[in-house]
Amino acid sequence: MRLHKWLAQAGLCSRREGERWIGAGRVMVNDLVVTQAGTSVNPGDRVRVDGREVALHNKRASMVLALHKPPDVVCTRHDPEGRQTVYDYLQAIPGRLLYVGRLDINSEGLVLFTDDGELVHRLTHPSAQVPRSYRVRVHGRIDHATLQRLRQGVTLDDGPTGPLEVQVDHNLSANNWLTMTLHEGRNRIIRRIFDTLDMKVSRLIRVSFGPIALGELPRGRWRPLSAAENRLLRRNPSHRNESVQTVPHGERSVHRRP
Repeated sequence: MRLHKWLAQAGLCSRREGERWIGAGRVMVNDLVVTQAGTSVNPGDRVRVDGREVALHNKRASMVLALHKPPDVVCTRHDPEGRQTVYDYLQAIPGRLLYVGRLDINSEGLVLFTDDGELVHRLTHPSAQVPRSYRVRVHGRIDHATLQRLRQGVTLDDGPTGPLEVQVDHNLSANNWLTMTLHEGRNRIIRRIFDTLDMKVSRLIRVSFGPIALGELPRGRWRPLSAAENRLLRRNPSHRNESVQTVPHGERSVHRRP
């Protein structure tokens, strides 16, 4: 097994983070520092991270949590600026948890966490095409032409988005609520999409990730996924949760069935 995959399967990190650890010289195999992520690990090999020996357990990690990330909270384990992080809300959870798809500091809503690095890779790799749904409030008028342009997709500085799924929920003169579903997680992609239209996003809430919905989970609170949610997330992550639509109202979230 490739070393970065081994580290992820051990629940220590994601594959990408494992590659960074290896490149930084933090990983040893059989008492030798390894700096190539493609190095193979064989049964019986001893692996150390930062001098501490770790083992690959046969039982796959299965912990998955859902957190309602508030705004002004960063998706990182340690913030050099001392800002509040998502991990501040998870201090009571033992073990090392990895987030599944970050949200920027100004965004809020559903973030999944797991101790299964392989699951993180499966859910976030571009080939997985896992749908992510968002409620978006934008300044500016959304007319038919603008809506069609969005649905056709726009070109960003790192490539085209492809067709977008967009629904207008509340169309007012200055502020508009939209529901958008994307199948990728590029950095700040929704905000950059509206930048191309000279429109600003004033609120952005992720309401579902694949088959998992934010539901009525309050801001700053987390919950473990149910056994049924866990199975569905692992077996069919591209399944979209459409049973509940979240409609922001003021400082809270009101839920209604479509």
